[in-house]
Amino acid sequence: MDWEGPLAGLRVVEVSAFVAAPIGGMTLAQLGAEVIRIDPLGGNIDIGRWPLSPGGTSLYWTGLNKGKRSVTLALNKPEGQELAARLIAEAGILLTNLPAADGWMSYQALSTRRPDLIMLRLTGTHDGGNAVDYTVNAAVGFPIATGEDARPVNHVLPAWDLAAGLYLATGLLAAERRRSRTGQGGETTLALSDVAYATVANLGYVADVQVNGHVRPPLGNWLYGAFGRDFATKDGRHVMLAAISNRQWRAIGKATGLSAKLAMIGQLLDLDMEDEGHRYHAREAIGAVLAPWFAARTLAEIRAAFEGSGVLWGPYQDFGQMVQEDPRCSAANPLFAEIEQPGVGRVLAPASPLQPALPPRPAPVLGADTAAVLRQVLGLPEDRIAAYRAAGILQKEA
Repeated sequence: MDWEGPLAGLRVVEVSAFVAAPIGGMTLAQLGAEVIRIDPLGGNIDIGRWPLSPGGTSLYWTGLNKGKRSVTLALNKPEGQELAARLIAEAGILLTNLPAADGWMSYQALSTRRPDLIMLRLTGTHDGGNAVDYTVNAAVGFPIATGEDARPVNHVLPAWDLAAGLYLATGLLAAERRRSRTGQGGETTLALSDVAYATVANLGYVADVQVNGHVRPPLGNWLYGAFGRDFATKDGRHVMLAAISNRQWRAIGKATGLSAKLAMIGQLLDLDMEDEGHRYHAREAIGAVLAPWFAARTLAEIRAAFEGSGVLWGPYQDFGQMVQEDPRCSAANPLFAEIEQPGVGRVLAPASPLQPALPPRPAPVLGADTAAVLRQVLGLPEDRIAAYRAAGILQKEA
């Protein structure tokens, strides 16, 4: 493939752990940037997070660090910190979620080496406090609005980490564009909690409380403000059905043969079934009409009935069913290709969802690129690298 990717020539140093910052770095790497992840010797706190391969390699770590280069240094020693600082200065861009400090990795210290340095730093809260996805999510209302009663229900998707990672990538590119126009660097901070609170406000829930005095209640699997819910099938599966446009609403009636009965709901309840809000108010009656139709059919029969119909629907799948049955999670989708991941074996891996995209590349073995990066970026000779290795600043050769 001749195409290098839109970020070819951009070098970024990442010093991070867990989800958000690694997602930001990987997003850039998947678009062609050279992303050098620096970890302490032996790896950072996330090196062994579940799930693991049979050999003990973290599938989590390899999944979040595809396409990067890995450097490990003794970051608890001045010599290791000096090498890391030099790499950051040469790259001119640092992405990190480590706490701000007055030490060697502060913006103040690093910008003395590179006045136009760009630093993107993720914090927990806007005032520098600690927070993780699980604690932030608990505070922003969604677990209370999830489920069917007042008991909070957590979801397993780290939504705020993922959104923060994409914000970090966007912010880094915005800062790089500013530097290209003005020559100015700078430190940009992003608070994980701000990502969540901004999203809640952007979706209208803050205004709903302020303007209407309304707090969204838990609705189970009903779609709020429109018609949508889950239905059980004859063969023990479940599907999600939704209608967020009049065209989709009419398609449901036509595909199921229930148009006349669904229209009667509006007449009986004095509601306009062409109005999204009215359909929401009639949701219980609509569900009662549709449920027997789904219960009398297998998933395959429902799929056949809805094929090409314009109905907005999808089957519920566990991770195994998604991997084993869904062509969207296979090499039939241009997003995916098989790669040979060291420590894991052959696995299906995604490229960037932005298409066209560079082919997916495996995550590095921890520290595998240390010597090459020190040679190529800092110009260190082999004897100097060997001396650092002997002094315990670099990991010993296997």
